[in-house]
Amino acid sequence: MNTTLRLASALFFSGLALQAHAAAEAKNVIFFLGDGMGPTTVTAARIYAYGESGKLNMESLRRTARIKTFSNDAQTTDSAPSMSAYMTGVKMNNEVISMSADTSSYDDTKKPYVSGSDSTCPAAGNGHAVATLLEIAKAAGKSVGSVTTTRITHATPAATYAHICHRDGENAIAAQVVPANVSYNAALGTGVDVLLGGGLRHFIPNTTSGGKRTDGKNLVDDMKAQGYSYVSTGTELAAVDTGATTKLLGLFNKDHMNYDLDRIKSNIDEPSLAEMTEKAIKVLAKNTGKGYFLMVEGGRIDHALHGTNAKRALQDTVAFDDAIAKALSMVDLSNTLIVVTADHDHTMAFNGYSHRGNNILGNTTNYKDKTLARDVNGKSFTTLVFGNGGGPRKAVRDDLTKIVDTTADDYLQEVGVKLGSAGTETHGGGDVMLFSGGAGNAGFKGTLDNTKVFSLVKTAMGL
Repeated sequence: MNTTLRLASALFFSGLALQAHAAAEAKNVIFFLGDGMGPTTVTAARIYAYGESGKLNMESLRRTARIKTFSNDAQTTDSAPSMSAYMTGVKMNNEVISMSADTSSYDDTKKPYVSGSDSTCPAAGNGHAVATLLEIAKAAGKSVGSVTTTRITHATPAATYAHICHRDGENAIAAQVVPANVSYNAALGTGVDVLLGGGLRHFIPNTTSGGKRTDGKNLVDDMKAQGYSYVSTGTELAAVDTGATTKLLGLFNKDHMNYDLDRIKSNIDEPSLAEMTEKAIKVLAKNTGKGYFLMVEGGRIDHALHGTNAKRALQDTVAFDDAIAKALSMVDLSNTLIVVTADHDHTMAFNGYSHRGNNILGNTTNYKDKTLARDVNGKSFTTLVFGNGGGPRKAVRDDLTKIVDTTADDYLQEVGVKLGSAGTETHGGGDVMLFSGGAGNAGFKGTLDNTKVFSLVKTAMGL
């Protein structure tokens, strides 16, 4: 064999060796998902918390990538197919959760499902379930968990453990995670080991206060009967003895959990995302033999952005980042892969030439003399604005310096295109960021489709 062939052969087999090593590096995986956390939100949150030269905890992770988020049928995705793409490696249609690409999100009458429906998918011929990373990890003997600040039946957490053709069938989604329920997802084996978030309403009958279930079942009682410890407040979660707990269910609000800003200011007895993350890791890490897979979502970032309320969005992004810091302080990166990304962008924009140190929520200034920047009509404007939404949009803009405090908790940024009432701002179709660190992170680089992330995580776990 000549020298060139020997060198090529050596490189080939060393490459295989490296691939084999990478394929079994990550005993544990923590997948962090900032819902709607586009690049502008990351930048604005950094400045909001730490200033222009500061650094978010997620930015300490050494591998970075850009992620394409389009869905099977739309340039701009919703959370259901985007998170499902991360979890399954399959492109699917908007509103579909962890099903095959040919699944329609409509029922047999061609109408979308109503929110809270007990229905599942149309009968035969509308796609099939596709395996999720959580299910694959569970089948391999790992402990698994899903943590969120939204309802645990909401699109992102649901994509880890459920299969349904429309994300709004949240009662049906809840039933899939309850062992012994007729609709239980058998691919979960002995069950999801940790579930923490909001969404009690989809676990209790509509005959009780705030309940949404129309089948008369109390799924909380059913899960207790299956060995789950149940908590409903931050105080109760803090008291959980993780050494004696093998299955943990926490439902801290009938709807979504409160925004972090309101939780703190109103002293609401709900845990922070960092506190939920800590408890989840402690329960799951007891599986010292096989390890664990944990998904953690900062879900209310998205809701604040839909409402064009930048302050709450930035505060929830910082709370999400604090959860990442907590995880990094607890794990060994030699055997644990940390992935941080978003499911889609939003239309929030960062504009003007403000001086360094200007409040990111304030009016834009001129960097040369720090005076207020003005539009063509002499009116001031904020650094953060939205391309569309239900926020302020008048024929003649107000002078913001005279009538409002743009840094107030409830201030809604101005929008370019008025869509309707509050909460109607749309997702953005731009690429999002991915940060990764720890075991098996070498492949998370460049520009990747969201479906590729699935295979990289799966390979890192050696599954």
